[in-house]
Amino acid sequence: MKVKTSITLSNEVMETIDQYIGEYRSRSEFLETAARTYIAQLVRKEVERRDLEILNRKADLLNLEAEEVLTFQLPI
Repeated sequence: MKVKTSITLSNEVMETIDQYIGEYRSRSEFLETAARTYIAQLVRKEVERRDLEILNRKADLLNLEAEEVLTFQLPI
């Protein structure tokens, strides 16, 4: 379901949208695609932040495990 809304944009932003609108059927389609892309980027950043937080919490244990695995390595 689509919801009609009104937004205010600067002339510069509108001119840039018009310059790159290309394959899109309308400004609305262009802006919806841009918003979806940006939202996906925000979600990805949040997942990466959580993953990094987990890695940082587990870093000491992971480093100990890596050191242990290296003891099994044969000399070259």
